[in-house]
Amino acid sequence: MDRIPLESEALASVGYDPARHVLEVEFTSGRVYQYFDVPEHEVRRLLEAPSQGAYFSERLRDRYRYELVH
Repeated sequence: MDRIPLESEALASVGYDPARHVLEVEFTSGRVYQYFDVPEHEVRRLLEAPSQGAYFSERLRDRYRYELVH
C-alpha cells in the first residue's frame, strides 16, 4: 500500500485502501499497523488535523481492530 509522509512526532506515514477500508499507519518507531473498517471521512480528517498524532490517538487508535504488519 502506498503511504504518504506526515509531519508528526508520532506518525511517519499513512496509506489508505478505500476498497477495503484499511488504514495503514507507519509510526516513527518504524512499526507498521493496519486498522480495519476505517471510514474514508476519518482518514480525511486525520490528514487535515492540526495534530495528526493527537487525532489518531483520540479518534482512531482504540476504535478500530488492528494488526501489526511489521
